[in-house]
Amino acid sequence: MFRSILSVGGFTLLSRLAGFIRDVVMAAVLGAGPVADAFLVAFRLPNHFRAIFAEGAFNAAFVPTYARLREQDGVPAARQFADEILTAMMLVHGVLLVLALGFTREFVGLLAPGLAEDGARFELAVTLTRITFPYLALISVATLVSGALNASERFWVAAASPILLNICMVSTLLAAALFPTAGHAAAWGVLISGVAQLFWVGLDAERHGIGLRFGWPKMDSGTRQFLKALGPAIIGSAGVQIALFADTIIATFLPSGALSALYYADRINQLPIGVVGIAVGTVLLPEMARRLAVKDDAGAAHAQARCIELSTLLGLPFVAAALVVPDLTMRALFARGAFTTADAADAAATLRAYGFGLLAFVVVRAFIAPFHARGDTRTPMIAALTAVALNVALKFALMGPLAQVGLAFATAVGGWINVSLLILFAWRRGFPLGDAALGGHLARLALVLVVVALALWGTQALAALAVPARMPGREEVMLALVVLGGGAAYAASVWLLLGRRFLAGVMGRHMPAVVS
Repeated sequence: MFRSILSVGGFTLLSRLAGFIRDVVMAAVLGAGPVADAFLVAFRLPNHFRAIFAEGAFNAAFVPTYARLREQDGVPAARQFADEILTAMMLVHGVLLVLALGFTREFVGLLAPGLAEDGARFELAVTLTRITFPYLALISVATLVSGALNASERFWVAAASPILLNICMVSTLLAAALFPTAGHAAAWGVLISGVAQLFWVGLDAERHGIGLRFGWPKMDSGTRQFLKALGPAIIGSAGVQIALFADTIIATFLPSGALSALYYADRINQLPIGVVGIAVGTVLLPEMARRLAVKDDAGAAHAQARCIELSTLLGLPFVAAALVVPDLTMRALFARGAFTTADAADAAATLRAYGFGLLAFVVVRAFIAPFHARGDTRTPMIAALTAVALNVALKFALMGPLAQVGLAFATAVGGWINVSLLILFAWRRGFPLGDAALGGHLARLALVLVVVALALWGTQALAALAVPARMPGREEVMLALVVLGGGAAYAASVWLLLGRRFLAGVMGRHMPAVVS
């Protein structure tokens, strides 16, 4: 399992690094002004719907069902089920696409009402949304194919596909002079990437005998189980997206640049969530589903415990950096071209607020997996909706005094509420929360966080004294020194406080085999 997580996480890391290059180019070309705000609205709309109907909800319902059918009835039965779901998905997305293109102005007006006060920015957002929205249908089908690949223990191709989004967007942004605005260039890059990602995962599926075809949906046991799980999963994913919608809606009423500050801070915040949290969740869900299918409850609990530890271990340095050195991070990464030091300061304050909840978002999928692996998407839905309700209420309370920083802090609080509720519900249902070693390991990991945070703070202070104030690339050099100092403290504290046996455990060297 560790090798699969490493594979997914490694390619996700490459994708995030490519995404960082994309964001550097986008910051330099778009800046943080009206064109950037219009594009970010156009980019967020299909991504919100993708998260509701594709990645989050769809995987929660599809992967366990596909894995169970493949384990118990063989590959042909699983493939027939996937073919039927593909046809249903295309019908739904066809209707949604027609509605979105026909009522784009109403969509943008509903989800970004603050833009209506700026006619030019609103019209540009409408135009760009019409370009980006078909990406939703393309990436949803790609997600279906990726789910089949993941359930068949082929993880790397699906994990690598988002790299194509970044390549396409960088390419079109670099050719921005050929488009009416830089926003148009970025929007066309999004659409082109949808075609490229679907072709990429579809080709691998064809090569390994799990390529999908159209098949008329039948209400057999697999489809019924899928639909039973999909409804609550969509509502739960919609709940999370409501919080993000709230960010977009509220930020459009804030001064120009608030949307951009949220975007760039969230891009850094999403790095560990994507590299660690999503990778762990992607691998853990089919792993637990397979173990529970053969009544290996102890093996499922062991897998969950090691994934919680691994998520925490890999997420801690990012938490420390977001809390201790966000200003240096944002200045070194983005303060160039049209993105000013003032823009970087706004994004840094937002990143620190996100940092308080970062660990919750990194580990949450390890706490959701036990429910989804058992076909229970209702309980995580209740936890998500409760957290979202409190999250959104807090956003409105904090938007006045803290602007976009308040929105980010409310998101952080909502993340911890969600995790806490999942733990409570699992305890009430009698699900094992990891194993006996988990609590002690988490306590030691908390000490690692303290050590790394102190090391980052001290290294930043020393770097500020050592690096000349007028030196070209000063911020970049300082950040490199801080990363080296924090990395050394992290490695030393993990080795001294946790030791070789812990590292061997989270790397899966003592993972029990699936029993039959």
